Amino acid sequence: MLNDKLHSYIEELIPGREPLLVEMESYAKENKVPIMELVGIEALLQLLRVHNSEKVLEVGTAIGYSALRMARALPNASIVTIERDLDRIQVAEDYIERSKLGDQITLIKGDALEVEELVRNQAPYDAIFVDAAKGQYQKFFEMYSKYLKDDGIIITDNVLFKGLVTLTESDIESKRIRNLVKKIDGFNKWLMKHPDYHTVILPVGDGIAISKMKR
Repeated sequence: MLNDKLHSYIEELIPGREPLLVEMESYAKENKVPIMELVGIEALLQLLRVHNSEKVLEVGTAIGYSALRMARALPNASIVTIERDLDRIQVAEDYIERSKLGDQITLIKGDALEVEELVRNQAPYDAIFVDAAKGQYQKFFEMYSKYLKDDGIIITDNVLFKGLVTLTESDIESKRIRNLVKKIDGFNKWLMKHPDYHTVILPVGDGIAISKMKR
């Protein structure tokens, strides 16, 4: 993870966002909705630009922030995004409508572990971005990686979980957080040893894992 001064320095270099995105950032902060940190999402967008992704599957829409950022950064791409929380879906739909980027974004409503058929109908994908329930990361990866193009990439967010993955169980008081950290750590170890994928974990944002199929 970047130290605070270095992180702030990089954030200050990032160009300003359009008013709608700034509004979404404020809404997320005020309502405690998890969205990608600025440095992390800039890294995500650059990866997708370099990869020239034309179809992206996002597991975890929340209020639509990252979907809109991807649509804006990749004007020729289509984004398929999944969300199960009805309140967040309503907010996301409002922001997507206001953005005028709705033609690029397809919002699938439902639990990501239960809408595989809808996702499959729009496959294959150049990139998959996983940013939903952290305890289900391995299931998401196993379920949706088969719909990835051979030269595609999978990007998973929050794999360093605010640095908590470096702590021992006794250092974490909350049983719920302790169990979640254990699952994330288990996923990271499973992913790094996956026989079919090359993976690197970058300490940007809350930690992102980038996976590409071996050839």
